Amino acid sequence: MPDNHSAFSPDSHRGGFGEHGGEERGFIDRSFREKIIIVGLDTGDEKDLSIAAQMTELERLVSTAGADVVHHLVQKRESPDPATFIGRGKVQEIYELAEMYDVDTVVFNDELSPAQQNNLEKAFKRSAIDRTAVILDIFAQNASTPEGKAQVELAQLQYLLPRLRGRGIALSQQGGGIGTRGPGETKLEVDRRRLVRKVHYLQKQLNGIRLARKNQSKRRRKSVNQSIAIVGYTNAGKSTLLNCLTQSDDDALVADRLFATLDPITRALQLPGGERIFVSDTVGFVRNLPHHLVEAFKTTLDVVAEADLLVHVVDGSNPDAGKDIAAVRTVLAEIGAAELPELIVFNKADLAAGGAIFLDYPEAVQISAKTGEGIEKMITKLSDILRAKLDVYELVIPLSRGDLIAQVHREAQVLIEDVQGDTLVMRARLDEYAQARLRHHIKGETSEKI
Repeated sequence: MPDNHSAFSPDSHRGGFGEHGGEERGFIDRSFREKIIIVGLDTGDEKDLSIAAQMTELERLVSTAGADVVHHLVQKRESPDPATFIGRGKVQEIYELAEMYDVDTVVFNDELSPAQQNNLEKAFKRSAIDRTAVILDIFAQNASTPEGKAQVELAQLQYLLPRLRGRGIALSQQGGGIGTRGPGETKLEVDRRRLVRKVHYLQKQLNGIRLARKNQSKRRRKSVNQSIAIVGYTNAGKSTLLNCLTQSDDDALVADRLFATLDPITRALQLPGGERIFVSDTVGFVRNLPHHLVEAFKTTLDVVAEADLLVHVVDGSNPDAGKDIAAVRTVLAEIGAAELPELIVFNKADLAAGGAIFLDYPEAVQISAKTGEGIEKMITKLSDILRAKLDVYELVIPLSRGDLIAQVHREAQVLIEDVQGDTLVMRARLDEYAQARLRHHIKGETSEKI
């Protein structure tokens, strides 16, 4: 293995992104199946997943990114080593294993500081990356829309910026002279300024997309009542559920791999009472998502934050389902969606053997999005939750105004209709938007919750 095989070396198969000093393939080269050693740190604190479960998840992430795990290793320490994360003795052990297995990259379960990464790469004489880099690699594979690609690139650059470092003579100072600033800038400074400019450009672009999406949301509110967002841990079956609910010909991508869906997908759904709502599926969550990654995907996650109801899909066959729920709720809190009404839906009932987890969530429903089991019960429950959020109004509309009568049926849930002379008296549940549009036909100013 060549000594200069560094994560950001110009001679490496790994690099920055696009024009920012490397090839566009990201941190894991998919032109061949890389051999990977994964490393975890066991501090004895298992408030989240056990270290064994974390390593299993990391192995799945590496596999999804297109590489093969040939060995895994767990170091027991009370706290990470500031210089090498795992301690010098374990570093030497990993180096020997990497040489023996002819490994391309060593992947750590926890986020490495730039200094730790640099020290490890020098010691291993090969790339050392962390879980965040692997997730970014998967996101880069799955981004298909201009928005998704911009979000991924922004997250990559924010990850890369603090990790820029010199490349020997290639980054030596440029010569000074007339009209230059001092002795001249280093190549490192030039690269950093270029990346900062690109970050600002992407942030501006995504803010524009975010504004456009909010305007679309306002227009949608003029024609429909409410919306729900399907959320959940990655690979819980959200896209399968969306396809099952909406029976759309343009199916959402369903794949048994992590982060198969990256860009938001929205479909219309008609409830049994006649109301038409929108159902959105978006990127799956995962525990310990870095803050900058959540920030980069704020434009996508706005779909979640602006929903009237969250359908929280959980893999009911997973023995750590409770910890998956906690991980998802942590991300929901970070994006300002923690207070939204939530319906827990345990998916994969065809695979689940039952267990105590269901007893902890008595209001939840069990379904199989694959077979359709429990779907009708779930729709009934989410309909009841949405309706309970709305006020009931009495409308008085002339029978000659068929257009208004049709509008009420289109935008509200009609409970009672009664013909009185040349008028039609209707009791219906209206959201705030429909109430504003039909206010001239509402009898009196009072409303009641039922």
